[in-house]
Amino acid sequence: MNFFEHQDQARAQTKRLVFLFGLAVIALIAITSLFTALLIHYTQGAAVPSPEQGYYWHNFFSLLDWHLVLMVSIAVLVLVGLGSLYKLSQLSQGGDAVAQSLNGRLLNVSMCDVKEKRLLNVVEEMAIAAGVPVPPVYLLDEPGINAFAAGYHPKDAVIGVTRGCIEQLSRDELQGVIAHEYSHILHGDMRLNLRLVGVLHGILLIGLVGEILMRSGRRSRKNGGGILLFGLGLLIIGYAGTFFGNLIKSAVSRQREFLADASAVQFTRNPTGISGALKRIGGFPAGSQLEVANAAEYSHFYFANGVTNWLGGMMATHPPLAERIKRIDPRWQGELTPPNAGADDGRDTETTSTQPNQAAAAFAAAGAVAGVAINADSIIAEMGNPAPEALAQAHTTLAQLPASILDATHNTASAMALIYGLLFTEKVADEQRKLLADYAPASVAKLYHQLLPELVGLPVNHRMPIIELCLPALKSLSGEQLKQFQRNLIALIKADQHLSLGEWCVYRMLQHNLFPPKYRSSPAVTLASCAEACRSLLCLMARQGDLAQQQTAYERGLTALDLPHAPLLPEPDSYPVIDRHLAQLRRLKPLQKPQLLKALMLTLQTDGKVQPAEYELLRVIADSLDCPMPILH
Repeated sequence: MNFFEHQDQARAQTKRLVFLFGLAVIALIAITSLFTALLIHYTQGAAVPSPEQGYYWHNFFSLLDWHLVLMVSIAVLVLVGLGSLYKLSQLSQGGDAVAQSLNGRLLNVSMCDVKEKRLLNVVEEMAIAAGVPVPPVYLLDEPGINAFAAGYHPKDAVIGVTRGCIEQLSRDELQGVIAHEYSHILHGDMRLNLRLVGVLHGILLIGLVGEILMRSGRRSRKNGGGILLFGLGLLIIGYAGTFFGNLIKSAVSRQREFLADASAVQFTRNPTGISGALKRIGGFPAGSQLEVANAAEYSHFYFANGVTNWLGGMMATHPPLAERIKRIDPRWQGELTPPNAGADDGRDTETTSTQPNQAAAAFAAAGAVAGVAINADSIIAEMGNPAPEALAQAHTTLAQLPASILDATHNTASAMALIYGLLFTEKVADEQRKLLADYAPASVAKLYHQLLPELVGLPVNHRMPIIELCLPALKSLSGEQLKQFQRNLIALIKADQHLSLGEWCVYRMLQHNLFPPKYRSSPAVTLASCAEACRSLLCLMARQGDLAQQQTAYERGLTALDLPHAPLLPEPDSYPVIDRHLAQLRRLKPLQKPQLLKALMLTLQTDGKVQPAEYELLRVIADSLDCPMPILH
């Protein structure tokens, strides 16, 4: 199953969950209404019919005041709805809200110890390999070995890791855990998890109202017994609803965990990494337990069971450790790893799975000069499931970046300076410097001058990794700082009165990740309804090749999309028009996006090779469609 099939499955699974929770709410309404009607009837001193009486069901339903049933139904709906909306509004910040509620501390590379820096390096490598923004990383001061990914979308995702995880695991094991979390990011699990938290909170509110009424009933002298009984009933109904809601949550979560384990093995091609992490959890006294008070609320987010459940497997959000290990390592005999056995000192030493090899270095050098052939089907298959070669290429790319630039990506001021430097245009260099002197902070303008010589000589295929590395630092800017940063970017681009393809790629990547559109549910569109937008992108791609082959390239793309052949547009659409087309195409049905991307790749590769700048354009378009295109390898 590829990335797009996972996306389609996630949509279908969301619909099934909505249906199941809808049934749960209907059941709650029915039970609460029935209970309320019977309670009122009972407290008024009337007899409740028994099955021995004739016309039992007729007599039973005659007790119901249907006006009252309607009012109770509306009250339950409003209560569950408001409770869910309240919780979801608390989580509207995405992954940051979850991490902060679990007492996570955002890691800053300038204040990290050796093991924390190793964690950041692993996260960065995997993000660049997979073609997703580098997520902020939070550290939970918990002794247990655990981790989580949270957010509504890869653009606002965060990764959280416990202190026990970075202290007890080797680099390979840590890499396996992070690869598992990236699977949740790439396959749409995070958004589903957040929605589950919201819905369950709404159902739980019925029980909480029952608790409040019970306390009120104890204090009340008048009708205290009735209030107490009503509160007890609501308490039982609410917690029963939460129980069955958690059953659904746990069943869904267990299946997603198996998928994430398999994806982690595929990503790293190192099954001993993730299986080793699971064996360490089994042999560690603290296991994977979290001590924070609200750990149970987010139990389905974690790498392994974070809370103890007295009902065992039925309510467990994760499969048993032994079953997970056995699926990864069928020859496993049950041995577990004791604490600190074979643990390293935390230094980021190169391992088999990450060390830059000669093939990756040679590929990078050759691609930067002559371009490379690409296989559209292979690239599409790797979206959401990056190959180990992509991880090796990401490691090589990071190793090739100057240390000064790599360090600069982690600081807010220097990250802004780096992005400004990517927009450097020699013929208006003085005007750009003056713009920054006038409108950027003095520290940023100074760093721009210092870093520019290093940036000017970098190959094109290093631009996107630099942007991806800068994103966590840039996301920490305040709203007003981000607006000024955006204004400065536009001013630098307009300095020469011309928007080049490279400038558009840089700005588009930043715009989609720092100023993304709201991710509201909207009807999916089809390729047939977006024919004009498709032709516009195909024209843009065809114009990148040799003049003599542009019409052939354009027709090749049209054929791949089953669109009628037509002459190439005299001029490609302006970039603002392309932006509008991308906004429309972002809503394509998941299973139609690979068809579009394949057509774009076929158009681009008519001459047999893809240049680094062309692949950068392809990745920017894929990013705008919410498709993680892996680094070229």
